[in-house]
Amino acid sequence: MPLQTTVIGSFPKPEYLEVPDWFNKAGADIGKTTEANTALLQSRSDAEKLKFEEDVMRATSEVIQLQADCGISVVTDGEVRRENYIHYLCRFIDGIDFVNLTASSMRNGASHTALPTVHSKVFWRGPLDVVAEWQKSQDVSPVPVKYTLPGPMTIIGTLHNSYYENEKDLGSDLADIINVHARALAEAGCKYIQVDEPLFARRPDEANAWGIKLLDRCFEGVGSGCQKIVHICCGYPEYYDQKGYAKADSMAYFKIAPLLDSSCVDAVSLEDAHRHNDLSLLSHFKKSKVIFGAIQIASSTVETQDEVEARLEHALEYIDADNLIVAPDCGLAMLPMPILQQKLMNMCAAAQRCGCKSNKKARLGNA
Repeated sequence: MPLQTTVIGSFPKPEYLEVPDWFNKAGADIGKTTEANTALLQSRSDAEKLKFEEDVMRATSEVIQLQADCGISVVTDGEVRRENYIHYLCRFIDGIDFVNLTASSMRNGASHTALPTVHSKVFWRGPLDVVAEWQKSQDVSPVPVKYTLPGPMTIIGTLHNSYYENEKDLGSDLADIINVHARALAEAGCKYIQVDEPLFARRPDEANAWGIKLLDRCFEGVGSGCQKIVHICCGYPEYYDQKGYAKADSMAYFKIAPLLDSSCVDAVSLEDAHRHNDLSLLSHFKKSKVIFGAIQIASSTVETQDEVEARLEHALEYIDADNLIVAPDCGLAMLPMPILQQKLMNMCAAAQRCGCKSNKKARLGNA
């Protein structure tokens, strides 16, 4: 059997889809994107909303078919309807102001922007229906569709808090909101739910102190029939082919691995392609599967099948093939489509060949 493959979330949006996108321009400002999308959402007529939904499903079908054609085992909808992977959900939460933004710094001071403001206790307002979104995507997919949600710490990292006395309390209320969606998705039949928490890598002490406990709360009540996933990358570039952009400490994964492996999650998504890890890290995951970042997500360099396979074989020195899932480092929205497709094709071919080699070795060992 080949190694299982998946993707993390975002894909580039087609030109016909009218969504202000943080990934579209070099050095895009999340505050400007937020302002642009707020204005657009307020101005659309009912007819324009209907046309937008048709365009979204066209884009979703195209993205899913591309993944299936490349050989991806578990796909996503490409997050094509979202301006970014965090604020799309937040727009349906009372207590967060998307009109009166607050100047703030992000990524440990690496960038400065204007962020939506938490001005009162947060609670779910709706009417976003994540089950309907997932079901529409699953209906056009030949393989399972994963749904992705932002985690509490990562949401906090893109908001300005003017109400809560501490981040843990804000995170607790956000975890309760996320849990509503996770349970609804699982009850509807979604088999793969991913919570994105890149802030765990940039702030491992807080992750250990309270972030991982809130991750458990996000998945509370989600049964064993659904794979519970957390994605933790070490930092996203501001533009395509950026060199030397800020990354989390390379030891952050080691700091949070023990508590993650004892949490409720079934799979932990880690990046490795952009900056190789000490792969003894993988041996720290006794219970959890590892979704292993095998291709870079903002580089024009296309990894060859042989290069990906060699790294996977190294990883298999520390983890069983049944517990290794192959994926890109993070979302793919910055990549031009031809490069994206070639990267995924090479990744899937390497996963298939590597898995077959691993199975052959296992059979010979049992002979």
